[in-house]
Amino acid sequence: MMRFAPILLLGLVAIAAPGTAPAQQTTEVRFAAGTSGASLDGRITGRDYRLYTLGAEAGQRMSVRLTSDNDAAYFNLYAPGKGPGDEALAIGETTPEVNAYDGVLPQSGVYTVSVYLYRNAARDGETADYTLDIAITGASGATVEGDFADGLQGGPDFWRVTASGGLNLRNAPSRGAPVITRLPNGLQLRNLGCRMAEGGTWCNVATLADPGFEGWASADFLAEGSDEVATQLPDLQPVGQADALVPGTDYNATGKIECYPAPGAETQSCDFGVIRDGNGTGTVTVTLPDGRSRSIFYDSGRPVSFDKSEADGDIAFEASKTGDGYMVFIGPASFVIPDAVIFGG
Repeated sequence: MMRFAPILLLGLVAIAAPGTAPAQQTTEVRFAAGTSGASLDGRITGRDYRLYTLGAEAGQRMSVRLTSDNDAAYFNLYAPGKGPGDEALAIGETTPEVNAYDGVLPQSGVYTVSVYLYRNAARDGETADYTLDIAITGASGATVEGDFADGLQGGPDFWRVTASGGLNLRNAPSRGAPVITRLPNGLQLRNLGCRMAEGGTWCNVATLADPGFEGWASADFLAEGSDEVATQLPDLQPVGQADALVPGTDYNATGKIECYPAPGAETQSCDFGVIRDGNGTGTVTVTLPDGRSRSIFYDSGRPVSFDKSEADGDIAFEASKTGDGYMVFIGPASFVIPDAVIFGG
């Protein structure tokens, strides 16, 4: 049975001004630990379109289904290295069941799904609210098959950690796998090979200096590195070793962050409290000036979901990296949360 989770992380965003090229939004899709799919809500207007990217391996099965309140909304699925303007692997308008695809993937790499309005509706400036369900099932093979050029089987000999708050090294390619240690920003690592899991790329890496560590790290926070060896690793906090609590609270830290109750609203200051489970995992609870609160759940230093209830309906959640923290959007409200909130310091 496919397991879905309403998890998405916002990637690069480019917005066009009136009279210019269509606006494009790109979202990197990552599945929650232990699940095989995600359900994503969105809206497009006119000639604007949205792209969703996620990784999978050859031989796995991908299913894509688009439902919308506008019959002119469709999706295209592109193989690794291709996108709008190239030949599509699947076209939602012509699939046996319109806007539904289910098939075995021919290639390992990052696939792209585009959501758009058909020409007449786009020209007339129509709007479509939609839900995109994506799932990847089936185990990956013992070795990577059908790899894209310089991809999982190739790549650099060394990686460099690019996470300002450090990067979790896990014993398996999953955000739910136990953490071995936390790798500091800038650390050089040996590349032992990468695989696709939970919609993203994971790399088997090893530290270059004693004490040695080997495990799996998310490629979202890796860049090409070198064989420069650090003299030593800093002292690392194991998962579960929690900070002391703020007296009279259940929080490891409290304070204020920048917040916006609604789009276009003036900057306000919101109270927060954080429960740190270690290594960038935990819960940040923010209280808006009107007394409403939101709990934002973190994994490996990234906001991945929130305390959604039935009353929230199809309220959207997005998180975009900005400077030394994240801009988190929950419905009309947004919050600027520094990395230090979840990591300490």
